[in-house]
Amino acid sequence: TFMIGTNVGRLGGAMGQLKKIYEMYGPERVRMTPISEDTIVGSSIGAAATGLRPIAEVSFSDFLTVCWDELANQVSKWRWSLGDKFKMPVTITSLTGGGIYTAYQHSQCLEGMLIGIPGLTVVLPSTPYDCKGLLKAAIRDDNPVLFLEHKYFMISRPKSMIPEEDYTIPLGKADIKREGNDVTVVATGLMVHRALAAADRLLGKGITLEVVDPRTLVPLDKQVIFTSVKKTGRLIIVTEECKTGSWAGEVAALVAEEAFDYLDAPIKRVNAPDAPVPYGPAEDLYMPSEEDLIRAVADLTN
Repeated sequence: TFMIGTNVGRLGGAMGQLKKIYEMYGPERVRMTPISEDTIVGSSIGAAATGLRPIAEVSFSDFLTVCWDELANQVSKWRWSLGDKFKMPVTITSLTGGGIYTAYQHSQCLEGMLIGIPGLTVVLPSTPYDCKGLLKAAIRDDNPVLFLEHKYFMISRPKSMIPEEDYTIPLGKADIKREGNDVTVVATGLMVHRALAAADRLLGKGITLEVVDPRTLVPLDKQVIFTSVKKTGRLIIVTEECKTGSWAGEVAALVAEEAFDYLDAPIKRVNAPDAPVPYGPAEDLYMPSEEDLIRAVADLTN
C-alpha cells in the first residue's frame, strides 16, 4: 500500500489531515506529485493492476472532474471489461463540502454526479469512528472506492470513541445515529450533525427525529431507510448538494418506488440552492441549516 497525491508529503495534506504520514513511511510509500489529478488517479490504476494497493489523494472533490475519464471510463470499469483478470483496489480520498469559505471551486458537493458511475463505491462518513472503520475497509477492498471527507471536520474536530484494537465497518451498511418516531431524516456528512442538533431543539416541541446516516452512498443500505420510514411515515433527506440531480433525489425516488405505502406525507428534500457556492460568509447562507430542516419538519407535522 502506498499514498500518492499533490500535498501528501511534508505538507501533510491540503488541510493537515495527513500529518506525520510522510515521517512514518517515507518517500517510497508517500509519493508527492505535481498538480495533476488525472495523473494521480491514472498512475494508481496502473499500480493496482500490477498488484499494489494505492491510496490516491485528490485534495478537493471539485477536481475529481479533472480526472473524470479515469473515474468514469477506467478505474470503475477495468474488472468488468477485462473479465475479472485484474483486481482494482484503488482508494481515492478527497475533501468535500463547504463551511470554511473556499468558494465555488473548492466547496462543492458533487455526490449526485459521482454515484452515477457504475462500478465505483462512494463513501461519506460523519464521525471519526466511522471514518477510521470505513477507510480501513476501503483500502482492503479489491474494488475502487471513492472516500469523501467533509473539510469542515478538519477545523471543527468532531469527537467519537475509537477502539484501540483494529476494526472495520462494512461498506454499504447504514447507521441510525438517533432513534425517533415522528420523522425519518436521512443525512450525510456535516448534515448529520446539523440533523442531530435540530433533533435536540425539536424535543421541546414533542417531536422526535430518527437520524439515519447512510455512511456509504453506493452501495446504499436502503433497507435501513425503508424500515425507518415504515416506523415514522415521514421522510426528509438533507444533503449539502444542489437539489437538482442530487443523491437526495435518488433516495427520494427509491422510497417512492419501493416504500410508497409507508408514507403518510410527501417526501421532502433540504439541499443547497441550484447555484454556485458563494465566497466568504455568504457560504453559511448557502449551506442547509438547522432552521431549514426544522421548517421542513414543521411542514410535515403540522
